[in-house]
Amino acid sequence: MCGFVGFIDEEGSYNRPSVVTAMAEAIAHRGPDSDGFFDDGRCALGFRRLAIIDLEGARQPLCNEDGSLVLVFNGEIYNYRELRSQLHAAGHEFATQGDGEVILHGFEQWGDSLLAHLRGMFAFALYNRRTGEVFCARDAFGIKPLYYQDQGSCLLFASEIKGLLPHPRFVKSLNEGRLATYLCMEYQPDDATLFNGVFKLAAGHWMRWRQGKRQVQRWFWPRYAPDVATSPEENAARIEEALRDSVCAHAVADVEVGCFLSAGVDSSLVAHEASQLMDARSFSIGYGEERFSELTAAGNFARTVGLRNRQNLLDAATFFASVPAVQYALDEPLPNPSAIPLYHLCRMTAEDVKVVMSGEGADELFGGYPYYQECLTYEPYQAVPAPLRQALGQLAAHLPAGTHGRRFLMRGTQPFSRRYLRWEYNFTFEEACNLLQPDLLASLSASGSMAVELPTDSNDQTPPHPHSTTLSGLHCPTPPWVLGRDLTEIAQNDETDEVTAMQTLDLLTWMQQDILLKADKLSMAASLELRVPFLDRTVWAAARALPTNQRVTRHETKVALRRAAARTLPPRTAAMPKKGFLTPLVQWLREEPWASLVREELNSETARRYFHTDQLDALLNEHQSGACSHMKKIWSVYCFLVWHRQFFG
Repeated sequence: MCGFVGFIDEEGSYNRPSVVTAMAEAIAHRGPDSDGFFDDGRCALGFRRLAIIDLEGARQPLCNEDGSLVLVFNGEIYNYRELRSQLHAAGHEFATQGDGEVILHGFEQWGDSLLAHLRGMFAFALYNRRTGEVFCARDAFGIKPLYYQDQGSCLLFASEIKGLLPHPRFVKSLNEGRLATYLCMEYQPDDATLFNGVFKLAAGHWMRWRQGKRQVQRWFWPRYAPDVATSPEENAARIEEALRDSVCAHAVADVEVGCFLSAGVDSSLVAHEASQLMDARSFSIGYGEERFSELTAAGNFARTVGLRNRQNLLDAATFFASVPAVQYALDEPLPNPSAIPLYHLCRMTAEDVKVVMSGEGADELFGGYPYYQECLTYEPYQAVPAPLRQALGQLAAHLPAGTHGRRFLMRGTQPFSRRYLRWEYNFTFEEACNLLQPDLLASLSASGSMAVELPTDSNDQTPPHPHSTTLSGLHCPTPPWVLGRDLTEIAQNDETDEVTAMQTLDLLTWMQQDILLKADKLSMAASLELRVPFLDRTVWAAARALPTNQRVTRHETKVALRRAAARTLPPRTAAMPKKGFLTPLVQWLREEPWASLVREELNSETARRYFHTDQLDALLNEHQSGACSHMKKIWSVYCFLVWHRQFFG
């Protein structure tokens, strides 16, 4: 586990060794054990190592036998021993006992087909000294990150955005055109970032760059392929076997491996399997406010399965004091309140172990979110003739907000491609645009963040989508259906049921840009390697074969996974409903001194530059009164402002 940086630039007159050293130093938290560098006058590579396997060897950058290929790699390859044997039999010579070298020789042997051979989490860059080509790739689900900036004659790349900042050719500026997308979704759903010109290599993609020409291609697509011939009991057995195999693979290390533990089924399954392999430690975090804490249930489960369990309580003062460090660690603003306890959970865990396993990915693979069930409630209504649904939707639009059934009837007028809106959205697009200062709206249109189009028919009586707006006479669809060709195809594929389409969209957006981003960045900020056994190719094979009704029904989520859990876990744990990482933030924002602390930021000079601060004040006033909760809206703006201060002063 590590972090890497690099650039290819033959024109710069700067001090190359000092630049690449500064870039690597900016991400030293990812690898505090050692560093390594390479520079041939064209390409420079820097590496920071957190030693997990082959502690004394496997130092990077790594070269092949003749020195023509140079590798920097972040992640773990769990089948590296099998691949090593295959490659050795094919004539390749290995200089280390680590897992990274199988990428180097595997690329020599198989080219980009290597990626399909790898079982693990990874991001890497391979430099070909003969051709000047850089080949980069990222794992199937996007567990490990990779950012780049292509300047034509110069390519910069790094495990974190902050690793790009010290380069003298990097120009740091805010991508203002993506602010509305952030306010709506709390992340960027595609390869863009809030730094101008900086992009993420998407999960399951590779990139080739040579002499200013860049090619990006997908190598993995998360397609479900239901096997309707298998029974629920057979599928439960498959899941149990796949997860056991995955946890066993993820437990391989030359250092101690621990487990995160909440009271939920996902982390409990991972921790239970780990307890069968080793004397594992588990780690949990909660709040003094009992109704937001699962520490009692986590402790009870740990005792039941014989796990050591270390716990910690998080209070409001610590929570708010941590926001700047958390937003800096994340690289981009992320207002998911669960990031704060995760940050402290990682720091506590890193005091005892170097590696930890967690339950991320289970909800997306197996159908764990309650909003997947919403698709099923719409199935009968979609059989109602469209003109009647349109009429009912128009009538419902005139009902008072909050009227029972109003939202259902209005959303039911829309096809799935427009109805897919995560319930976690913070602002509607209309609210976001109205909150932003007017001079930013031109940036929105120019960035492609909103697709601006003139109405096609002035007599068209179709009501606008409830999350759209009309600005200066132009209709502006919201970001969710302007996500790119791949996502649009999923949403409009008649052969894919809505639950499966929602899960696939979440795998490509929410899981990658929120769940896994914060898992990687916050664990690495504590120099802790976080492994996710659910996001393994063996577990994915079991999940993708499940019929939809073994993932989600109107009455149950994660149907097959819970059946598998019931084979080994206590019944109460196996049936535990989805709770998420709860926080008392709604109440804290109504209390002093926290409300005043947030209000001061919402009225700062930076806030006035980007937002109508009178609207922010009104939101906080209404929230403090208890009339309704605006926590998510307030927190998303607050986190942006704190993040902006960390990176832009």
